[in-house]
Amino acid sequence: MPSDTDAGDDAPDGARDGARDATPRLALDGFNGPLDHLLALARAQKIDLSAISLAALTDQLAAALHDASGIPIGWKGDWVVMAAWLVQLRSLLLLPAEAPAQQEAAAEADSLRGRLIALEDTRALADWLERRPRLGHDVFARGRPEPRGVAIDAAPALDVVGFLWASLALFDDDAADADTVPLYRPVSFDLYPVAAARARILRVLEDMPDGASFEKLLPDMETITAPAARATLRRRSAWSSTFVASLELARQGDVLLAQEEAVQRGKDPPIQVRRASPGRDAAAQ
Repeated sequence: MPSDTDAGDDAPDGARDGARDATPRLALDGFNGPLDHLLALARAQKIDLSAISLAALTDQLAAALHDASGIPIGWKGDWVVMAAWLVQLRSLLLLPAEAPAQQEAAAEADSLRGRLIALEDTRALADWLERRPRLGHDVFARGRPEPRGVAIDAAPALDVVGFLWASLALFDDDAADADTVPLYRPVSFDLYPVAAARARILRVLEDMPDGASFEKLLPDMETITAPAARATLRRRSAWSSTFVASLELARQGDVLLAQEEAVQRGKDPPIQVRRASPGRDAAAQ
């Protein structure tokens, strides 16, 4: 193919200033030019790779690697990668379309592409590290760095004297008392309990078998020395407790309650209370 040969001959012949100028020249069937140009034509599908001999490509690349004594090792690695790409593209022509082997080859090519990208990233990182200044070669260590307008101790300052005066103020006798809410306490009254009234009824009826009036069962109110209001409340509670106790004893069958039916000029007759006697109560029934 004359066009392919002419395209390869158009490459510059100057000093090796870059990777393109440093690639070896190949003399193959259908192509005569640098290796990188051959790879560019193969990727653009502008050359018939089936006419190129892989054995001749491999032999010429091995000879170029052997003779290139002054070429950096990184450039030589690029040559090998380019040749691997050409071999991989040339091998695809040997497989039928959509064959399992071709699918495996495509997967392997994708894996190789990823590895090449990772290799490029690694090389870029290595170049970046190479350009950085090295300790002991480009820069030299010294003692403790000096502060440049920055406070060394950034902890909050504490006024010790002010803190002590504030602490002493807590124990000052003249300090105001703390606000307290008074608790509600209900007023307790001296009332006559029902249990005491029940015991008094039984005790009085022991001494008076024939019974007694309700007023005689009340406690002695003359001994109450409390103020008038409290004395009145005490008398009312004594009457109520005695009446409730007598009703409870009557319900239990211990006493009998009786009251005359006659009413004298609007005045209620007194209530009579006596102990319940089994023989008398049966005779009365």
